[in-house]
Amino acid sequence: MILNQHIVTVFLLAQGIVGSVIGRHQQSHNQSDACPQTGKALYFISNDSPNTIVALPLSEDGTLSAGTTTPSGGDGAVSFKGQVGVSAKPDGLVSQSSVAIAGQHLFAVNAGSNTVSMFAISQKDPLSLMPVGSPVPVPGTFPNTVAASAKNSLFCVGMSGNASGISCGSFSPQTGLGRMDSIRGVALNQTTPPLGPTNTISHAFFSEDESALLTMVKGDPATNKTGFVSVLPINQKRSCRGGAGVFTAAQKDVRTTPKGTGVLFGSQIIPGTSKVFSTDASFGAALLDVDLKTGRAKTLNTQIIEGQSATCWSAFAPATGTVFVTDVSVPRIIEMSAENASIVAMTQLADTGASGFIDLKVSGEFLYALAPGNGTVEPMILVMDLSGGPATAKPIQQFSLEGMAGFNAQGMAIF
Repeated sequence: MILNQHIVTVFLLAQGIVGSVIGRHQQSHNQSDACPQTGKALYFISNDSPNTIVALPLSEDGTLSAGTTTPSGGDGAVSFKGQVGVSAKPDGLVSQSSVAIAGQHLFAVNAGSNTVSMFAISQKDPLSLMPVGSPVPVPGTFPNTVAASAKNSLFCVGMSGNASGISCGSFSPQTGLGRMDSIRGVALNQTTPPLGPTNTISHAFFSEDESALLTMVKGDPATNKTGFVSVLPINQKRSCRGGAGVFTAAQKDVRTTPKGTGVLFGSQIIPGTSKVFSTDASFGAALLDVDLKTGRAKTLNTQIIEGQSATCWSAFAPATGTVFVTDVSVPRIIEMSAENASIVAMTQLADTGASGFIDLKVSGEFLYALAPGNGTVEPMILVMDLSGGPATAKPIQQFSLEGMAGFNAQGMAIF
């Protein structure tokens, strides 16, 4: 529980799920169309076998309550850490974006089945997910990150196993996922599951205009292996019948290692710019400039985070204009500048009982961070209020995931 003498703590019990909610101070302004809108539902995967998608409703005050679980149609999997055979949980997929949303559809990886699944999100009840078609096989092993583009009707997957690389395919609201194209290999020389967290694919995501797929690939400083940024153009193929044609991913990407980076991980596009904010698990974070015309990426700024273990996940907050990052082994959330990657604020969260945080998302004026637990502390999602602007983030709820997901929980997406 988070204690504060000026804050009232209210306990909610719903369907056996206990969450501690800390009341927000009343806002002095009235809600209007100009205020950031909170989403309707939050999703993540259990990453167990069988794998499930957990859907939780979002209330207007940002808090979570009990939701639903839906079978993904496949199995989850956990990478190795340190040596083959040693489980890497709670960082099982060594990635960001194992769940993604495009339009009215949700996409999820099944790392243990080497498949990807697609679901339709009900407009009336966003906790209701209906499978669209069947899960499709990926042309590699251990799919751990997925990106989807509603504009292009494309989905792309990063794979980090012994057959590693990037592959894309089309999707249809009626028939689901199409066959994936040939893999663009990345020479990781990995096992399946991979031995991480370094030397794996981190995060696949589309550019702001959806004209390119960006993928972060981790290096391995211990073996002097460099990581890189992959930029894969999206092309429109003309229709012979005079239609609009279809979008496909180019067969070849452009790969750049930005100066001073080593283990690039979770990344965020800074809206309206060519900047990409990326965590780097070897030191902290970097602000990059990515030229979509040439596919080249260069470093603008870097920021060392003192006391970090592995700064890996990130989320851009329009309400504050800043980026929030998490570390799986340090119980704090750090707010950083989207202008130069400098540290804006640190919120120490040892009182929550969490050993660290992984995937996170922002919706409206609220931040949601997944703490998958450590075998002693149950997994939970921490909710933080960002309404006060930069450097004012404060926890308002610890929502327990007991009975819905365990220590393998991964990913986060908000509809």
